[in-house]
Amino acid sequence: MSLVTTDWAIDRVTRNIRYIGDDHGGVSPSYASGIELHRWLGDLSDDSASILDDQLDRTDPVASKRSTDFIIRLKGDYNVDDNAIEHLYDCSITQGVVGVNQVIYDGITVFGNSSNIQLIQNGAHLPDDWWNSNNGLNPDASKGISHRFLIKVHDFISNGGDIDRRYIIGTVRNWNKTWKEFTIAGTERGKNTLALDEQPDLNNTNTTGVISALIGMSNQNEGYVGIDADGNASNEFYYSSWTKGANSTNDLYEYTKYVAREGAGGSLYGLPSAVFRGITHEINYDAEAGGLFSEASSIAFGNGSVAQILALKDDGSSGTLWVQLLTGSIPADNDTITQGGVTALVSGSPADVPVQAPFIGSSTGSAIIGNFGIGISSVLTTSDQLTDLTGATVSPPDIIGFTVANLVDTQGSVTVYPWDGVAVDGEGNPVEQRDQMSVDGVLSGVSETSVVVANIPDNTPDSGSLRVVLNSGKTKHLFYSGYSGNEFTIISADFSSDNAGNGNDIWVAYLDTVPGDVSESFTYTYGSDSKVVVSVRDPIGLIEPFITSATLGNITQTINTIRSSDA
Repeated sequence: MSLVTTDWAIDRVTRNIRYIGDDHGGVSPSYASGIELHRWLGDLSDDSASILDDQLDRTDPVASKRSTDFIIRLKGDYNVDDNAIEHLYDCSITQGVVGVNQVIYDGITVFGNSSNIQLIQNGAHLPDDWWNSNNGLNPDASKGISHRFLIKVHDFISNGGDIDRRYIIGTVRNWNKTWKEFTIAGTERGKNTLALDEQPDLNNTNTTGVISALIGMSNQNEGYVGIDADGNASNEFYYSSWTKGANSTNDLYEYTKYVAREGAGGSLYGLPSAVFRGITHEINYDAEAGGLFSEASSIAFGNGSVAQILALKDDGSSGTLWVQLLTGSIPADNDTITQGGVTALVSGSPADVPVQAPFIGSSTGSAIIGNFGIGISSVLTTSDQLTDLTGATVSPPDIIGFTVANLVDTQGSVTVYPWDGVAVDGEGNPVEQRDQMSVDGVLSGVSETSVVVANIPDNTPDSGSLRVVLNSGKTKHLFYSGYSGNEFTIISADFSSDNAGNGNDIWVAYLDTVPGDVSESFTYTYGSDSKVVVSVRDPIGLIEPFITSATLGNITQTINTIRSSDA
């Protein structure tokens, strides 16, 4: 689009160059490149007399100087305002005097296909996204350009100079689309590139109404938190603890996009959700004094930069901060850190952490591949992958389900016991393996709350029941709430009248109950294949006992009871 002369005015006295045409939402707004503005000003400066609103002729000083077609300097007191800048593109405009009143607007060219992009400048989301007007100002589809516009990056009077090092972050966070961000680490004169494309997100297909109505999803901890995601009885550490309730893992992925999408309100880690990006730097510190730093709050560095603490590991007078840098540059060794009355010194060189959007990571549709430090406390599968705050990749264990179906509610019994793969009865049916484990010690108290065994086998459920052989030869049914090492924590049980001696047989009762429904299930963390015997007895229903073997492997399975008549 060429410069429309009737949409511009120049005041000879003030040297103001102003856009006076329709605004972006008007009937016929117009836009011009920087070189078009320069050529028009040059044409006016050799006129014998000014015409209408253009109070400029050959008696006035020359208004502009061109370094290149994309670098224009307004001379003397000639100036444009922020409104005029919204109608220019493909250039930088510099005006005023260095160190006195200089203002610089640099050109931004967006390569991509989104009509809705956002900018973060000086640690804040720019609230007026006028560049998205009319589905993107000054596009050039033939070159893959979605937007061309100018942004103020230097203002000596209002900002003392450069606005946050002329640092700009472009983002696309549109619903049902893939997300991306691109950083210009200090704009230059002329045109600066943002690469911000988007595609349909095949794992984000629900409406915002559907996702917002889901319950049970939240971040239970905004800060340093331990989670045993790999099931090895030792916590890894993250800066979040997302839960998904009864929802799917992909629902969680969509939910985290929902809370940080373009236009979302609320906050994350004390930041407006549209500004939250995740960890950008890891900073060690020492010489802490005046108290403790607080998570989800800002800190200031001696170099003038500001960051938000997303996670804090405090080791006393030293520790580690995981932050999102908001303004300025990352500090150097021994730079000061301040938060209220708390102070410390940077220890060593801070480490950069690459930022990826969306902040949670990516979804395969059934699994999450988490970004650095993202923790999920809900049960995951081996297909999921997390990265803890040390940078270590964490793969959750296989949580496998085993179901016995075609039962009759509250009738008969169903058991699943271990089998050694060899022992059978006189009819060739597998027989439970009672010596799967052995008691280490003696159970003789009136209120025993733990059982130590020689070893706990793979595939033992996190909670469930046991059968132990007493000295009398009888068996006792025990219920455990968990185990660690070789010790089960059991619900209090009385062994005072019939002890379980050292070495007595004890085995896992994977199922050992009267059916409470038409099926009964248990889950286990897969370690290696092991065999079990499944038994269903229902004399009330007049069926023959159903006995079969199965393997606890790394796939979920269902055993359907065959109910043969015993009438």
